[in-house]
Order: sequence, then structure tokens, then C-alpha cells
Amino acid sequence: MSGTAQAALPRLSVQDLSVTYVGRNGEKTEAVRDVSFDIADKPGVGEVVVFLGPSGCGKSTILKAVAGLLPPTKGKVLLDGQPVGEPGRDRGMVFQAYTSFGWLTVQENVEYGLKLQGVAPKERGERSREVLKEVGLLDFAGRLPKDLSGGMKQRVAIARTLVNKPRVVLMDEPFGALDPMTRWGMQGLLLDVSRVEDNTILFVTHDVSEAVYLADTCYVLSSRPARILHRVDIPSFAERDIHLKSSNEFRAIEKKLLDMLYAPQPAA
Repeated sequence: MSGTAQAALPRLSVQDLSVTYVGRNGEKTEAVRDVSFDIADKPGVGEVVVFLGPSGCGKSTILKAVAGLLPPTKGKVLLDGQPVGEPGRDRGMVFQAYTSFGWLTVQENVEYGLKLQGVAPKERGERSREVLKEVGLLDFAGRLPKDLSGGMKQRVAIARTLVNKPRVVLMDEPFGALDPMTRWGMQGLLLDVSRVEDNTILFVTHDVSEAVYLADTCYVLSSRPARILHRVDIPSFAERDIHLKSSNEFRAIEKKLLDMLYAPQPAA
């Protein structure tokens, strides 16, 4: 393949993805149907792509298929032109539930994956401290997770993902359990991270305001089985801060997305 053709490959390509769960008694639940999208490779530019849809519609299933945690029933997922198989370091996932090891310090939690990879202690320390500084937790490197607030625990999860330098970061409603003030702070942190890290962030939410605030591109999904109803490119706001959420432009996009979510949907 020529260099030009290689450069034109999307970073992530999901093609006709369908996922059906089979229960213990053989009953089938169709979670995702014929979902296709491409995310361009933009070197040096962090991009946030949000999947917005009602609770239980299948948003998380799409993320799990990209992560390699669920095999597609139909279709395929390509990362840099290569089929996705099992979970790999090129994809990192952050869940809503806090997933730190309670007996390890913050820094040890962040270094855990690097240790499994056989990375030398000196390099592990350097990389973990760099990413802890990035998420504002360097002063808490020696603390245990039980000493941290909910927002700080999610920062640990984000740091543990970023330290592996994944091409794609998958975030499954990671701020859903946080209070509004902490949630807004974590949204700001995510935007800061997206500006300095060369990775694509796929973010799942059912919160319309969160989608508008974070997204460069938003996919509006149907109720289960998840299908893409609309793609919306969010304007590049000059400043994304607390005042933006009360602006007329922001509220107009919120209304547009809400209208799309609550409009009559085509039959499944």
C-alpha cells in the first residue's frame, strides 16, 4: 500500500456492526443493528466523538465491540485499517464504576499495566508521574484509593488508561455517578486532555448538555437496537467554560439534539 493510501485510512472504521446477546436460556436480545461510522486520523489533534442515546439503547455495546470485549454478530471494526480482535493497548476503556485496586497506591495503580508489559521501573515511574501531573493527581501519588473522592478516583482511571498511550480512549458514562460540580470539573479535565493527547476519545452519555459540551462530533442513537439516526458536527466554540452552557448558541444545539432524540423513530 502506498504512503498516500495509508495516510488516508481512518483511525477507526466501524462497518455494519450488529451485536446480539444470547441469554442462558437461549433467548436473543439485539443490542446494536447495522451501525457504521468512520473517524478520520488527524495526527496531533485530539478528537471527542460522543454517542448520545437513551439509557439501555446499546451505546455501551458499541464501545465494548470497539474495545474487543464483545465479538460482533455481524460487521467489523478496523483500527488503522487492521481488524480489532481481543482487547489491546491501542484501545483503553474507562468505565462508570471506579476500578482501582484498593491495596495499591495511586501511582502503583497507574503503573500496573506498564508493569505487566515488562516496562522497566524507571520508565514506569517517569511515565506515571507525567500522566498524574496531567490529571492533577501528582500530589496524591502515594495515597490509597480509599483516601480519594469520587472525581479523583475517576482521574486515576483516566491516568491508568492514558499512560499506555492508546490510539482510542473509550469512555462509558465515566462521570455519571458524580455530583454536578465534580462532573463539570471532570468534563473540563477531559477537554484539556483531548487537546494535548494524540488520541481519539469515544464517549457514551445520555446527557444532552454533556454531549454538546464535550463533542466535536455527536452521533444520535435510536432506542434498542441501537442504530445511528443522525450525525451532528458540534461548532468549535471559542471557549468551553461554565458560561458557555447558558449561551444561546449552546442552548440551540441542545434543543436540536433533544428534538432528534424525541422525534418519532423509524420502526426497528
